[in-house]
Amino acid sequence: MDISIIEYKPQYAADFKRLNMEWLEKFRLTEDDDVRMLDDPEGQILATGGCIFLAMSGEQVVATGALIQQAPGEFELAKMAVAPLFQGKGISKLILEKCLAAAKDKQALRVFLLSNSQLTTALVLYKKYGFANVPVVNSHYYTADIMMEKIF
Repeated sequence: MDISIIEYKPQYAADFKRLNMEWLEKFRLTEDDDVRMLDDPEGQILATGGCIFLAMSGEQVVATGALIQQAPGEFELAKMAVAPLFQGKGISKLILEKCLAAAKDKQALRVFLLSNSQLTTALVLYKKYGFANVPVVNSHYYTADIMMEKIF
């Protein structure tokens, strides 16, 4: 399987939304903030200094990941999604590595994420990449019961 990681292009907006809504709905975690962001990734993520990456298998978008700038030097890792047929193939690692490399390029001091304890596979991955649990503070998601951060 040949997977390439590309930067977001507007032509993939529907794929970005579809892949994220799929897992959010599966775990009953969809919130208004998710929908707002997925309906306007260019305005909500890119225009504020963030970035979005897509994993491609041929012409098909099979995974997504984003960095959302919250403050100078501080980014939220968000919108990590992998299509069900492509899960377990290491694609989330590729997306995560690309997001962390972008954070370094943007002189990030801290990258944090908000998650839910149901997402055990993702939480294990984040720990492998140096994220540590911290108390959940200032969460804009009601369903986020886990917060992790990585200090650079």
